[in-house]
Amino acid sequence: MLEVVAAVPGMVGGLIRHIKSLQGMRHDGGWIGHLLREAENERMHLMTWMEISKPTGFFAVFSLLYMVSPRTAHRVVGYLEEEAVTSYTHFIGEIDAGRIENVKAPEIAVAYWNLDPESTLRDVVLAVRADEALHRDTNHHFSDRIRAKRESLFEDMDTDSNKPHIKY
Repeated sequence: MLEVVAAVPGMVGGLIRHIKSLQGMRHDGGWIGHLLREAENERMHLMTWMEISKPTGFFAVFSLLYMVSPRTAHRVVGYLEEEAVTSYTHFIGEIDAGRIENVKAPEIAVAYWNLDPESTLRDVVLAVRADEALHRDTNHHFSDRIRAKRESLFEDMDTDSNKPHIKY
């Protein structure tokens, strides 16, 4: 199940960038918070799907990849997330065709995505697929930024002098 894999990259990336930021006593450019939020979001995907299956993980391999080449690691995650979007699209098709029962959504999913209490499995899959599409786009964007040596996410912020802006 892709969710087992997807829960690891944001945490590894956030951890490694956090350590590098502390070692260099410099700001990370806004990546740490984003990567940790992605890890939390993927963890909730996994917790939701664990109601259905019992998956395993691969933390050590991805940690090594991220240390060797963060750009490649983000690109790989982008491709994995694209596969997740495709898989969830097929999942929705199976529900719609009646081959998978559209059961009541698990409470953990209703609480996390703030779904209607009467939500179904299909509603959960739609929410998860939307998250995966965002993660796909974000990780490809991060890989592109690393390649372009534009790692500070603050470079693209609105610099209107009437708005608060923090320089690091």
